[in-house]
Amino acid sequence: MVSSTQPERRKVDIGHPTERRRGRRRLSRERVLAAALDVVDHEGLSALSMRRVAAELDVEAMALYRYAPSKDALLDGLVEQLYTELAEDLAREEPAPLGQAADLPEWRAELLRGACALYRISLAHPHVVPLLATRLLAVPLARRPLAVLQAHERVLALLDRAGLDEQGIVTAYRAVTGWVLGYIFSDLRAMVENPDEPDPAFRLGLHLMPARELPRLRETAPALAEKGGYQELTDGLDALLDGILAASAARTAQAPEPDDA
Repeated sequence: MVSSTQPERRKVDIGHPTERRRGRRRLSRERVLAAALDVVDHEGLSALSMRRVAAELDVEAMALYRYAPSKDALLDGLVEQLYTELAEDLAREEPAPLGQAADLPEWRAELLRGACALYRISLAHPHVVPLLATRLLAVPLARRPLAVLQAHERVLALLDRAGLDEQGIVTAYRAVTGWVLGYIFSDLRAMVENPDEPDPAFRLGLHLMPARELPRLRETAPALAEKGGYQELTDGLDALLDGILAASAARTAQAPEPDDA
């Protein structure tokens, strides 16, 4: 199981004071976004502001507007940071966990590897994960950060290599992205009522839920509070892909033969 502990607090490199006075250590968009990510990782999204990021970098808030003209730009930048980490992770060509990829076609193994990488990165930055829903719902496709668009392109290119028909590619893209993001949201959703309570039932606050009205939820809540991990993520993705491949093959078999010229 992947650890969900917060990363060790890192201090964003702001340079030596003398260098800052002489202008040799300048701000950059990368440094601003790295500072924003550090703030959110350790203090939560509610702590994010231009003023707070500026304090992290030891500059005036106005100095940030060249690199992030609004808080929305900072939020989009955080999404970009996650997808940039995803690209860097995939570039290292590390195998997917659990070893399933060895017996699969390359396109399918790469889909699993990408899903596992995004899951791993999301667990490392859980406070940023809500932005994967809110910002992608709010920002039109063409205005999303390039790192996000490249991730979309990668999934589509892999599905194109699967031999799916056009409808199959669209269906598979929606199913794959929907399952992976939905699984991450489900695994990271708030469940614990009192983290200091040793008794599982009281830790989850089950006594606050009416037993007669919610018997199955009360019974299942302790299991739902545990992270599903890579196995459940990839099992669900495999089941989706099996169904989509079968449906695409059935459409191809039922398609009328073209008339001979």
